[in-house]
Amino acid sequence: MALTKSSNPVLSEKIFQTSRAEVYGETMTINGTVNKIAMLLFFVVAAASFTWGMVSVTSTGEITSSVYPWMIGGAIGGLILALITVFKPKASPYTAPFYALFEGLFLGGISALMNAAYPGIVMQAVGLTFGVLFAMLFAYKTGLIKVTQKFKAGIVAATGGVMLFYLVTWIMNMFGIGNGFYYGSSLMSIGISLVIVVIAALNLVLDFDFIEKGAQSGAPKYMEWYGAFGLMVTLIWLYVELLRLLAKIANRD
Repeated sequence: MALTKSSNPVLSEKIFQTSRAEVYGETMTINGTVNKIAMLLFFVVAAASFTWGMVSVTSTGEITSSVYPWMIGGAIGGLILALITVFKPKASPYTAPFYALFEGLFLGGISALMNAAYPGIVMQAVGLTFGVLFAMLFAYKTGLIKVTQKFKAGIVAATGGVMLFYLVTWIMNMFGIGNGFYYGSSLMSIGISLVIVVIAALNLVLDFDFIEKGAQSGAPKYMEWYGAFGLMVTLIWLYVELLRLLAKIANRD
């Protein structure tokens, strides 16, 4: 059976094609992958609760924190573990949980800092993230969004464009070149964030489809962890972009 191609770089068709030749026992299932996703979410929340408590607001409204080393360590550790997982999917039962823990350290810190600056923003971002997740799952399962070849090609191209945009703005920021069109709170900046949020949401649909096809093809059991890891990458991206979008909107009030 031909597998769906996902624009998520960690969920490539080549991974499942290679893994099908390695099946000797239990195979990947949808329920098993869902259980792994729940476990990774638990690890993210557990780690995030640790760094969340490191941020406080004084009586004068000043934000005090010792969270930055933990955030930086979490971001770097998460990136390293993500790369290891991508290049060695067999290690995903071990690397994916630690990836979730490291990402949780980063997300807890950035969320606490954002919530201190914009009270209530984190609950809004979390609610929207899960709302989008279940809306996309509903749209996929009911056929409201059909994963056709044209649809896949469009999302792949759009995701690549976003990655290039991130790279360009990062380079501009390094050289001190003004890029307020993205990091500011202008209508253009908000519009760009909205587009990125939509692209991230549509990646969830491709991920659902890809995981389903992987289970149907009889991928080995460890691919449940790899599939869960891939979906978490998209989910974390969506949450961070929603947090950024809400902050931009709050700055206009």
